[in-house]
Amino acid sequence: MRVAIVTGSSRGLGKKTALALAADGFRIVVNYRDDAEAAADVVTDIRADGGEAMAVKADVTKRENVQQLVAQVMAAWQRIDVLVNNVGPFMRERKRFAAVTAAETDVLLDGNLRSALDLVREVLPHMRHNGWGRIVQFGFGRAVEAPAWPDRAVYAAAKVALVSFTKSLAVEEAPYGITVNMICPGDIVGANKEKDIADVRHLTDPEAPRGRPGAGEDVARVVRFLCEENADFLTGNIINVTGGLDVIHPVSKAPM
Repeated sequence: MRVAIVTGSSRGLGKKTALALAADGFRIVVNYRDDAEAAADVVTDIRADGGEAMAVKADVTKRENVQQLVAQVMAAWQRIDVLVNNVGPFMRERKRFAAVTAAETDVLLDGNLRSALDLVREVLPHMRHNGWGRIVQFGFGRAVEAPAWPDRAVYAAAKVALVSFTKSLAVEEAPYGITVNMICPGDIVGANKEKDIADVRHLTDPEAPRGRPGAGEDVARVVRFLCEENADFLTGNIINVTGGLDVIHPVSKAPM
């Protein structure tokens, strides 16, 4: 049985993704940093539906934690087939770069870029050994264009760097049967991150061209598709899941 690590999967889009992959028969590693109870609940839900899962505590912004996470998974299940880099801290407060502290910069870069690189480095040998792997990164709508995103400069820089990494890695690892893709969600927020499409279909979002808000299932079903056996011809792609919404504003709205 193939094994999937979904980082930050005790809640939100990570949780929805973990549940979707579990439904497809993957053993799931529910990674969390602080909320052990929430992670245990996800494991319980997966097991209740006949799946296999375990919760592993690890702050993936710390390299030693990443190494311990992978070692623990290998000790338990002897393989790693899927890595979903869901962790990605985001600052809701609008700030021009001049107002962003060095500490905030570290949080955004470590959480959105370096953690992904460290995790990929650790899982690649195991995927190569099996001759099969699926790596899915998370970005933001239009990240592939490297657009200006005023008030989100550091976050945008990290994710745009991840776009290039995703494309480069896809070429390097294709001969080993490993695909690498990025999903770029739109403005899916709050409780909607854990909802099904049916839960939001009747709701309206005047800003979204599709007319409804996004749901966690919108994202999870794409991850699920990319991790299928026959999805091996899809690699190096940056996929927007936005309902047509452009979340980037051309001017700064932060205080001067």
